[in-house]
Amino acid sequence: MAALAAGGGASRQATARPAVQAATLQKVQEAIRKPGARAVLVNVWATFCEPCREEMPDLLRLYRARQTRGLRLVLVSADDEGGRADVEKALASWGVDFPSYLKTGDDNDFINGLDPRWTGALPASFLFDGQGKLRQFWPGEIKAAAVAPSIDKVLDELVESRQPKGGKQP
Repeated sequence: MAALAAGGGASRQATARPAVQAATLQKVQEAIRKPGARAVLVNVWATFCEPCREEMPDLLRLYRARQTRGLRLVLVSADDEGGRADVEKALASWGVDFPSYLKTGDDNDFINGLDPRWTGALPASFLFDGQGKLRQFWPGEIKAAAVAPSIDKVLDELVESRQPKGGKQP
């Protein structure tokens, strides 16, 4: 995978390390399609990528503000297996308390499996609806204010589709 930057570390002290699971494209796709979410935001990042580290606190605030509305966040580190401890330390420093992934398998298969438009540059974020259909792709660093409207639209679609038309009850 193409790395955009190198160096640096996390800012907050870690207390407990979150679960980091090795994951092929198939496992990540299963996490995307797992029932229970209205929208799934996948973020591919790495500890050696400065823009990845810079966007993460904002991304996590966005997720936490929308989690009860049905947003699932799937974090996938592009670090090598040898960097697992650094990945766990970074995630813990950001307060990530849910399972996250460490990409394994062929880079090109992974890239093309998420979106063939993706070059592999980090960070990269993908918005899927609750059925696993890709709705939006953001290459590069994202800001919550810029992506929130797209996420909110997907979160609200299911709610709107269940409301009766014309205000009449069935």
